[in-house]
Amino acid sequence: MTNIDGQWRCVQQSPMGEKTSTLNLHTIAEGRFGGTNVNDDGSLEFFDGEIDGNKVKFKLKLTKPLPTLLKTEAVLIGDVFEGETTIGIFGRYSIKATRTR
Repeated sequence: MTNIDGQWRCVQQSPMGEKTSTLNLHTIAEGRFGGTNVNDDGSLEFFDGEIDGNKVKFKLKLTKPLPTLLKTEAVLIGDVFEGETTIGIFGRYSIKATRTR
């Protein structure tokens, strides 16, 4: 299984401009992971985190400014994963995370 464990610096090109956060990710079981996304607005828990080969999927629930479900699909190569996040009716935006430890 691909290793997702660690702390990651994440940059997202959201509809509200560039956002940075720290992802703290850990393996739960074979092919499953969890963790937190921490930024200036607070902390969100990952759910439905999946790894299949080098493909990564996870979800986050925003509560403000509007309750919204974020779904991310990315490709993990070494210490970087890149992909897209779908944010409800607001479309898609790019995401890139680099493992810092």
